[in-house]
Parts: sequence; C-alpha cells; structure tokens
Amino acid sequence: MSEQSAAQPVNGPGQMAPSPITLNLQYTKDLSFEVPGAPQIFINLREAPKVDIALDVQARRLQEGQENFEVTLQIRCEAKLAGETPAFIAELVYCGIFTVNGIAPEMLEPVLLVECPRLLFPFARNILADVTRDGGFPPVLLAPIDFVALWQNRRAQQQAAAAPVQGNA
Repeated sequence: MSEQSAAQPVNGPGQMAPSPITLNLQYTKDLSFEVPGAPQIFINLREAPKVDIALDVQARRLQEGQENFEVTLQIRCEAKLAGETPAFIAELVYCGIFTVNGIAPEMLEPVLLVECPRLLFPFARNILADVTRDGGFPPVLLAPIDFVALWQNRRAQQQAAAAPVQGNA
C-alpha cells in the first residue's frame, strides 16, 4: 500500500490543478483628470482639498459559453477646497480579464465582484495616487476597500428594489 504525497500534482503526473481564478490581463480602460480652475486654483491652495470617492464594480461575461469575464473598477474622485470650490476631478476605469474555473454557479457573483476587484485594487490605487500627484495635488491614497460589504450592500439594494411595494388600499 502506498501513500500519496500532498505535494503531488492533482491531475496526474506533471499536471497541476487549474487555479480557480486567473488574471489574464489588466489595463486602464479610461483615465480622466481635470483641474477646472487651473492655474488660479494653485494660487489659492493652502491645504489638501477634501476628496469624495465613489467606487463601483461591474463584471460581464466576454463570450457566451466561456468562463472569461471583464471585471471593471470605476473610481471617481472629486476634490474641493473650502467653500466648495472644485480643485480636481479624477476618474479611472480599471479592468481585468479573468478566467474562472470550477466555480459553483452560486459563487460566481461573489468571486467576480469581491475577489477579482480585490486583485485589481492595488494597481488602480497606485494609478490614482500617481495621476493626482502628477496633477499638482497631494496624492489620493485610497484606503483599503471592503469589497464584501460593497457587494452585500449592492445585493440588499437590488432585493429592496425587487420587493413588491405595499401601499394602503
């Protein structure tokens, strides 16, 4: 009787089990940086502007019958000086092409909207920091994002929107 080693390949000699998530490619789909009040805004800049961040995650199958998906992080930063004067607007659409293997259908959505964006986020964060710094402002350093909470909030909103409205008769 022989025992199998834990380090032995799963699919036979010389073959490893495919990874459940493969990041094939990542890219900047759209990048915009505006300073509406330039150059005057830099004369009035005495402190770091207040930055509001909006983030969205989308996923779409690239071709029916295949397990390839484009996952998109959309980040919008709007910075204002005291008095609500716009300082800058930065918008980034950062994408990755993922292949998912062996994922149960009920787990596909959380994988695409939680795990995949988690892999893309550090790169998008770096691009946003660089573009705001290169634009003449302190770099916008995004705090880590809780993609699980973001996905759960989205699910709750979708369920609330789908619930029948009950009114008084």
